[in-house]
Amino acid sequence: MAGGIDLIGLNSDVLDVVMPISLVINPTGRISRVGRTLAKMSQGEDLVGQKFSDSFILHRPRSCNMTFGILKGITGQKLRVGFRNSPGIMMKGVLVEERISGCLLLNLSFGFLVFEAVQKYGLTNDDFAQTDLAIEMLYLVEAKTAVMDESRRLNGRLQLAREEAEEQASTDVLTGLKNRRAMEQGLARMRDEQTPFGLMHLDLDYFKTVNDTFGHAAGDVVLQAAAKVLLEETREQDIVARVGGDEFALMFKGPISPEKLSKIAKRIVTRLEEPVMFEGNTCRISGSIGFTCSEFYDVPDLDQMLSHVDLALYESKDKGRACTTMVTPALLEKAKKAHEIMA
Repeated sequence: MAGGIDLIGLNSDVLDVVMPISLVINPTGRISRVGRTLAKMSQGEDLVGQKFSDSFILHRPRSCNMTFGILKGITGQKLRVGFRNSPGIMMKGVLVEERISGCLLLNLSFGFLVFEAVQKYGLTNDDFAQTDLAIEMLYLVEAKTAVMDESRRLNGRLQLAREEAEEQASTDVLTGLKNRRAMEQGLARMRDEQTPFGLMHLDLDYFKTVNDTFGHAAGDVVLQAAAKVLLEETREQDIVARVGGDEFALMFKGPISPEKLSKIAKRIVTRLEEPVMFEGNTCRISGSIGFTCSEFYDVPDLDQMLSHVDLALYESKDKGRACTTMVTPALLEKAKKAHEIMA
């Protein structure tokens, strides 16, 4: 046949080097030889001895009846072939007839979806002929993969550094609590999301006495002890912040009743009265608290709520300290009248 080839003298090893993605179809329509890479891509299925039409689909030119005669009639044409048991990967190839035996050689080394095939079948450079342009593509894929992997690692490190910086910027170094900035951001987020919340303002009583008597190091220990109490009396989703020297703000996320807030506040006050030891010295403090709920307001205003819990806090101070006060209309009216008198 004109244009045929002569495979005499070309053993399997030679064909595996120059055409590792190929197969031979004998005149009975069965596969008599499979290239090493194509055998690898068959994923354990032994193709030798099987009918070509049972193992492969001819996508172009499309044909349901792939007899040897039909295949012989499309030699020299550009083909698209796929595995029956592995849809999705299509290979480009060409059929040529071997002059002596009359067999057909199907060379599929002319291209396929290299990246997908490499991923699916675990192909490497050794699975291609050294002159195959797919090797160059593999180099590009490997280079791109390396660059993308390094980019992801770098982005991961940058994201971690950013998160650490943001955490540091919103954390009080001494106590490990949130700071005023974080508290204000949390309150604004609750307001914008229209999530109900409770708000407390706590001031430590007699803290200045501890500092003046035992020094600032003792004061630091007391602040850390107070922070521990506040964290233990709140939930993970709540925010506890140190907003001043001995002032703390607590935000309770989600619906919470005034009664529940009152119980928590009283429990905190009781625990803060427990003595704190520092270098053999007993440090004693207490706490005064003012609190309110977002449900008290038609439209929660942060500045207004913070101002109201301040009023409630100082009412607790006026009542003798170590107690709690809830924001009420009566309290606000009292503060209004006091302001008018002062004016």
